[in-house]
Amino acid sequence: MYVFERDEPSTRWISVVFLQGEEAEELLGTIEREGPIAAIYRLREYDHGDATIETALANGYVYDAVPAGSTDHTIEPFGSPYALTYSNTFGYVSLLRRYEDKPESELVPTASRALALAGRSPRTFADEWQSNPTSAMQPARLNRSVAL
Repeated sequence: MYVFERDEPSTRWISVVFLQGEEAEELLGTIEREGPIAAIYRLREYDHGDATIETALANGYVYDAVPAGSTDHTIEPFGSPYALTYSNTFGYVSLLRRYEDKPESELVPTASRALALAGRSPRTFADEWQSNPTSAMQPARLNRSVAL
């Protein structure tokens, strides 16, 4: 059995593909003959970028940790965005990809916010920024002077 450690922890995973039964038999054979990395290379062909993310989000295939049962083998190759889980006992193979939901930048205002700020003086904007912090602001930014 292969053991790998991730270079950085992941908080969320999306399902790229889940194969079972006859569909999984070939890949389980590949894992046996060539190792799990070969299976990851084959399964990543199912990853269609943003379309995969949208499908996973729409269907609820988003996880806080790699889902695995007691009979599963889990492989998270160092430096890879993928995790492979498989079970010879239950005849399935699953590929997941790290998912990092990137929030909008706190420093770049949205179009509506930019319109609301139009015509204000830099001092007014700085005073508002200091006196009305939002929950999204980092504590290190609070009660700091702002030079515009």
